[in-house]
Amino acid sequence: MAYPKYYTSNVFINCPFDSLYKPIFEALVFTVHDCGYIARCAKEVDDSGDVRITKIIRIINECKFGIHDISKADLDSVTGLARFNMPLELGIFIGCHQFSDNKGHNKEKKSLILDIERYRYRNFISDLSGQDIKNHDNNPEVAIQNVRDFLVTNSRRTTIAGGRYIIGRYNQFRIDLPTICLSLHKDISELTFIEFSDVVTSWISTNPIS
Repeated sequence: MAYPKYYTSNVFINCPFDSLYKPIFEALVFTVHDCGYIARCAKEVDDSGDVRITKIIRIINECKFGIHDISKADLDSVTGLARFNMPLELGIFIGCHQFSDNKGHNKEKKSLILDIERYRYRNFISDLSGQDIKNHDNNPEVAIQNVRDFLVTNSRRTTIAGGRYIIGRYNQFRIDLPTICLSLHKDISELTFIEFSDVVTSWISTNPIS
């Protein structure tokens, strides 16, 4: 079976990218890397010549694991409409798994679905009934624990640290981040996804799990 490069280590993060969600998004990225995996998402490529949905499908094909946060179900204050990007990408990920033949790498896909409240999804995407939805309560620490447990359960890796330990490491990383950015002559608020991921992996390399 031919796998895409780093397939078994790639984790697709499908979530809101607005400022209100940013604390959880950054916690997800850190946790994925601190557990020994590679965070991937639609924000990693900025190519105006690349059709967005094609880019997303390509990234999904390259990821064994998917973290899908469907919490952005409220109406936009400007348009009065809901955002459906997250359910769409979740549907692509599930379909990619379901329609792969038994010899295809996508048959190995594993998903973690997150929401603010565990059973809230029943009011707006009832087709997910039967899925084990995890709630994060808009709390980055709860999200960290959920992601850590998901990766441990589906990888059986014995090298992944406990949730409370990773949370402590993330809190220390947040303390160190302003100094790191200052040394790089960069503003925290302006870090791209790739830059943030690079800072995370550099910090983890300098501060390995003992």
